[in-house]
Amino acid sequence: MSRIDPNDKGSILAPLKNLQFFGRKAVTESLDPRPASANYRGFHLNDWEACIGCSTCQKVCDNAAITMAEVPGLPEDPEKGVRNLRPAIDYGRCCWCALCVDLCPTGSISLSREYVHTCTDPELDSYFVLPDSSGIHGVAYDKGWAKHAESDMVALERTDMPELAPEARIGNFDEIVDGYDRNQGIIEASRCVQCGMCHDACPTHMNAPEYIRAIWQDDIEEAVRQIYRTNPFAHTCGRVCTHRCETACSVGHRGEPIAIRWLKRFAMDQLSHERVKQIAAEGRQSSPSGQRIAIIGAGPAGLTAAYDLAMQGHAVKVFEAMGAAGGMTRYGIPYYRLPADKLDNDVDVITSLGVEIQYDTRVGTDVTMEQLRDDYDAVLIAVGLWMGRSTRVRGADAEGVHRAVELLRKVADGESIPVPKRAVIIGGGNVAMDIARTLARLQKRKHGQVAITLTALEDIDHFLADPDEIREAREEGVEILDARGPQEVMLDGQGRATGLRTLKVLSIFDGQGRFAPKFDDADELVHDGDMVVEAIGQAADVNLLGEALTEELEWQRGRLRVDEQLRTSADWLWAAGDMVRGPDVVSAVADGHRAAASIHDHLMISEQAA
Repeated sequence: MSRIDPNDKGSILAPLKNLQFFGRKAVTESLDPRPASANYRGFHLNDWEACIGCSTCQKVCDNAAITMAEVPGLPEDPEKGVRNLRPAIDYGRCCWCALCVDLCPTGSISLSREYVHTCTDPELDSYFVLPDSSGIHGVAYDKGWAKHAESDMVALERTDMPELAPEARIGNFDEIVDGYDRNQGIIEASRCVQCGMCHDACPTHMNAPEYIRAIWQDDIEEAVRQIYRTNPFAHTCGRVCTHRCETACSVGHRGEPIAIRWLKRFAMDQLSHERVKQIAAEGRQSSPSGQRIAIIGAGPAGLTAAYDLAMQGHAVKVFEAMGAAGGMTRYGIPYYRLPADKLDNDVDVITSLGVEIQYDTRVGTDVTMEQLRDDYDAVLIAVGLWMGRSTRVRGADAEGVHRAVELLRKVADGESIPVPKRAVIIGGGNVAMDIARTLARLQKRKHGQVAITLTALEDIDHFLADPDEIREAREEGVEILDARGPQEVMLDGQGRATGLRTLKVLSIFDGQGRFAPKFDDADELVHDGDMVVEAIGQAADVNLLGEALTEELEWQRGRLRVDEQLRTSADWLWAAGDMVRGPDVVSAVADGHRAAASIHDHLMISEQAA
């Protein structure tokens, strides 16, 4: 082996040796005889069918070599976590580290074994938006570096949420889910790739990536701060939100989605209630505006609007018919899913800002809409769906036939209800599951056993109920029969319900998408039960409006017609929540924000005009 002498300065003519290469011919070799190694990190490939445009590759690139390009014509569905974006590479910045490959949630990106990059200017654009498997030169190249188990940076399995076993929970109304501890919360938060798909899918556009990142950094106060920027019903939505965000989660395309709802709950449960109130009040307008707003209904929509308007300095008074706030979240959701004290905390945060709630006051009886119109600068109606719908089958009005929402309200209010030895539930949504599981607990207490049959028109894959609700109901002994259509409530000689007759469902809608169920007359079942409960839908009681205002307002299929700003056809009246959108807590919260913004803008314009 030769050694370099550090004292050897070399020849002064050494640089001239390069001149010998000027006269040589250029050498061009085919790629085929010299293939790259199996794990070579060549130019990028992207499977456009697997790519969802989540931008994770862009966010992880330290060299800012990736941008997201909008591609018109590609499918886009925020609720399913799909954007019409595709990554484009600036190869002047790329260092071929392959972090984009290792962190891609769907595994759509890989690096090819293509290593020669020559092009002319007209071709340049084709080398920036990632091509398919044909490679940047239109020639198929084998994958080099691709996602594999050893390099996959996406944690696909969710951190288990501890919960009570079926035998421990069936005889009581204790909260089922225990919640994450600090270690579990941080581990689950670490799975998030910060793509923001959850933000797009959420009706309130929650700052979910921000609060999840704060949890991962063990900064709980910042997590709560981010939560309250978009959702004052934080304890509630941390437990019973329909969590559309998790449906859109990019990690869920290959594994289990991030437990976004449970992480919200985790953050809220870590801080004292007093500290939460302090954080929630940050940024509040200190000087009163002098404007007064009346809100009808102390549910999520009404109280969210009240929160926003109070933060802006307005005086807000809420008129509530019941003896406690929360609307259907209090009187329609059992305590084993949403404990009353957690809902109380959400309400207390809002009232601590100066929002006044006048309980046991029925608008239309104790106070009229005309009085509210005359006494306030704006009025928002945000009542829930307190009236259960009927199947209207033969015998539906008989003794022993009940509406689910009425039974749930009585249980929540501490009233006694009849506890049947056997019950039949009609419906496949969350309300049907709630009443089935509530009756199951009462049966266990009184009769020592569960005897509940739940029937629904839909097949099990199309139930509207949350899958966890279905699973937990079955664990608690509820028999679920899908694709069964109610035909008749069976009666005894005294006209009392003794069961339900159903037929097998062949189809629910006709060729034009209209509700027109068809049944198999040869497939008939009779389900015994001394109580039949209908849980097939709900409606709002709008009699509080009064005859004159009802005639003045515009309606659409039984619901108040509102514009994009949730204003009715009366310029002083707004409407929001379940009565406008249907039953969904987080959508009601989103409506509350929108209505509050619209009312605030209206008041400011009116003030300037004056």
